[in-house]
Amino acid sequence: MTVNTPLCFRGKKILAPMVRVGTLPMRLLALDYGADIVYCEELIDIKMLQCKRVINEVLETVDFVAPNERVVFRTCEKERHHVVFQMGSADAERALAVAKLVESDVAGIDINMGCPKEYSTKGGMGAALLSDPDKIESILTTLVKGICKPVTCKIRILPSVEDTVNLVKRIEKTGIAAIAVHGRKKEERPQHPVHCDVIKAISEAVSIPVIANGGSHDFIKEYTDIETFQKATAASSVMIARAAMWNPSIFRKEGLFPLKEVMQDYIKYAVRYDNHYTNTKYCLCQMLREQLETTQGKKLHAAQSTQEICEAFEMADFYEETTAIFEAKKTSLETETQDEDDQMEDPDVIKMAVRFDKREYPPQITPKMYLLEWCRKEKHPQPVYETVQRPLDRLFCSVVTVAEQKYRSTLWDKSKKLAEQAAAIVCLRTLGVPEGKLCEGENHLINKRKREDRECLNNRDHGEDLSEPSHKKANFIAETSDMNVPKMPR
Repeated sequence: MTVNTPLCFRGKKILAPMVRVGTLPMRLLALDYGADIVYCEELIDIKMLQCKRVINEVLETVDFVAPNERVVFRTCEKERHHVVFQMGSADAERALAVAKLVESDVAGIDINMGCPKEYSTKGGMGAALLSDPDKIESILTTLVKGICKPVTCKIRILPSVEDTVNLVKRIEKTGIAAIAVHGRKKEERPQHPVHCDVIKAISEAVSIPVIANGGSHDFIKEYTDIETFQKATAASSVMIARAAMWNPSIFRKEGLFPLKEVMQDYIKYAVRYDNHYTNTKYCLCQMLREQLETTQGKKLHAAQSTQEICEAFEMADFYEETTAIFEAKKTSLETETQDEDDQMEDPDVIKMAVRFDKREYPPQITPKMYLLEWCRKEKHPQPVYETVQRPLDRLFCSVVTVAEQKYRSTLWDKSKKLAEQAAAIVCLRTLGVPEGKLCEGENHLINKRKREDRECLNNRDHGEDLSEPSHKKANFIAETSDMNVPKMPR
């Protein structure tokens, strides 16, 4: 059995947590260049608790996916023993729930107590916690007792050195493994000088590792400056934000790489791990800075996809080769999955390879409506749909049960609704019942609605007061039946 060595925070060069910057490509690139530890961008506890953990077999990553299918946090084996998950939280129990969700995939957990931006402080998170030491103590103590991985926090300094030192001493007693200190007050910005003397006073007052942060503007322009900043603060380690955002090869002992080479290395990771193009574009713009008005900068600014970003950096061939590899891998995995599905398939399920294309049907008419109408006419219970999602590609498959017989399409769909319509089509075609397609000619459901509309108009002409038109009732019944169909837990 492999025993993982606990993360050490002494004598380390660390990539700081940065919103929109600290995603997987930047973290991996920093590790390649020599960073010892990398922090992810701050992720809010409530958002993370809505996510489900998904193994992405194509990318070989672990994804935490929101209900809208957006990947909120993506990580991989390469960084597992180096990445610290930073969260924004103002609640001890929520923080613990998130920590337990990600604990097996990261090396440590950090609580953001220094971000002065409104999106963080308005929920009582970030720098807002600095004025509530009791809540700080509650969150950190709960985490230290509740998980096995090391816990850290990142703070800003308070108006006085004495207050800052007293707060840090109280934090130390919670049992955390280290504390990162951004040497500025919450109202100060990067152009203000970093208070090395305050970080030094903290370092001398506590026994846990102190990680100095905030030196990019005044100190850190190249690798040797990291040690200079560390000595000025008497800190155990140094955490680098903007200097690493501008050029992550700041972590190289041998010196900075040319920016073009760094950007190409970054793009390779962005393509390799399917980073969203808007995030890739943002990070590259931070690197280009004053070169955004160059020809290449203008091409990057105009890019509207990962492919166009690659073309702007003369990496079109790399993009084509990498995406081709992924497509082949995806096809292979889908074939394996299909073989497994076939082996485990219920032999009593009737299957066809069909998909629902709404262009083939009149407006507001669907196979599910036709199947429901047929069941009512034949006095069968309403159809029951059981829908599952496949982790590999997040596609859906639905099985519909009608009169104790199950039906499904062998093709997986991109949404639950499409999968259910496909299952209804399989059932209708097996039964030899019309499904409502335009090519079938006269549509009895449309005619039924027209009759109901005429009855409604006639009743109004005769002065009858109807609380609800009959066609509205029909609509409501159909929609309600769709909504109330029991679903298989996913």
